[in-house]
Formats: sequence, structure tokens, C-alpha cells
Amino acid sequence: MMELVDIQKTVDDRQVALDQVGVCDLKYPITVLDRSQGKQQTIANVALSVSLAPEVKGTHMSRFISIMNSYRGEITMKAIPNILQDLKLKLEAEAAQVSMSFPYFIEKTAPVSGERGYLDCQCRFDGESGPQGQKFQMQVKVAVASLCPCSKAISDYGAHNQRGEVEMNVRLAEADGKLAKVWIEELFEIAEQSASAPLYPLLKRPDERFVTMQAYENPAFVEDIVRNVAVRLREDERIASFDVKVTNFESIHAHNAFAVTRFVRDSG
Repeated sequence: MMELVDIQKTVDDRQVALDQVGVCDLKYPITVLDRSQGKQQTIANVALSVSLAPEVKGTHMSRFISIMNSYRGEITMKAIPNILQDLKLKLEAEAAQVSMSFPYFIEKTAPVSGERGYLDCQCRFDGESGPQGQKFQMQVKVAVASLCPCSKAISDYGAHNQRGEVEMNVRLAEADGKLAKVWIEELFEIAEQSASAPLYPLLKRPDERFVTMQAYENPAFVEDIVRNVAVRLREDERIASFDVKVTNFESIHAHNAFAVTRFVRDSG
């Protein structure tokens, strides 16, 4: 077979190091740990990247796909450290990054009728390995309902309410070289418990009555929800740091409202 020139390996004289170079928008089946069912199959939007030394012209893009294929059937959160290690070794890089965004489905039971259905939330796993060590972060976005405390206080009856979104970016703590385990369902429940009321995929009339009154009895500004989430996350030693963003998609305003908070645990 004719030997082909490897352009990627040639020298680049511009002396510009790249923090990340790789592939993105790769659709791939993955397995996610499910607290009640053990495992859940889903489809992820994957990004893989490595650092590139200033003297190297390019990386070998096909190797990213080869590495993903080598983990076919076992691409889970537990596999991410091994994928990162393979990326660094096979692409001769000091640092590697993996990001996987995917829908995750949680079964919900209506509060009165007991009707069941699946509610999806958007999740993301981010892993990084480099000279400073390894990091792992998970993101969970949860749709919730909120009812305005001000509207309730000033109205003769009723109060405006709307759907909102709780976005939690959580970096897991590490002990003895192992990352702490936090279930997606745990973060999902924290978001729901911090809002005026949860959402459901299926509600009968008795359920609607229940949820409407539940929200009315638990009014919460966007500021309240983000603080409620922060208090719960701050109490969990498995979480090294987090940032939380809550957005209310306002029902009587032409704009939306949001609030953000961040926290880093003191390692000392």
C-alpha cells in the first residue's frame, strides 16, 4: 500500500497552542444510570476534544470516533475517565475533554388520580483531564411551576403563575481518587421541591385542582427558587461546587425573569 503523508504531524511555526480541538455534534447511543430501573438508554450529542501543542499542525479527527466506538455498549458516566485517558494517550495530548448532552426520562405519578407518564429533563455530563487533574460536572435542567408572591398579595383573588426552568451545574467532590455519586433524580427532586409546584406529563381534573392549589399555597419568586435550590445543594458534601440559574417564562410580562447563584466549597 502506498504510504500517505501525515499532514497533521507536520510542524506549525505560528506558535499558537490550542486549548481544544476535536469533534462535536456527534450523535451516539449511551447508557445512563437510572436510580429505579438500573440503567436507561438514550441518545447523546457528544463533543470530544484535546489540547494541541503550538508546534503541531493538527490532530487526527478519526481517532475520536474510533475511541468512542471502542466503548460501544458501555458509554456511561463511569466510563468517562477512561475515555479521557484514551484521548490523551492516542492523540498525544496533555489535556482532553468530553461533553455529552442527552434527554433523560423520569416517570411521574399524578398526585390524585395516580396516572403515570414520563417527563423528560435535559442533562449533560462534562469531563476534563489535564495537568491539574480531573474534573467532572453534571448539568440537569428541570421544568417547574412558579406562582408570584406579589401577585397573590395584591390581588383580590388568584395570582399569575408560569412555567420556569431550574438549571443546575454541579461539580462532584472527589475522595481517594473516586468521584462522588449523585443521581440525576436527586437533582430533579431538589428542583421540584424548590418551586411552587412540579410539572406532570398527565393530569386529570382532580390532579389539576390539586396542583393549582399547591402552587397557590407555595408562592415563590425566581429569587426564592434559586435560593431554595442553593440551600439544598450547599448541604450536600458530595458536591464540590455549583452554579444554579432559574428562569421564569413570565405569563403577564413581555420579558422573562432570571436569577443566578454560585458556590464553591472550602476544601480547607
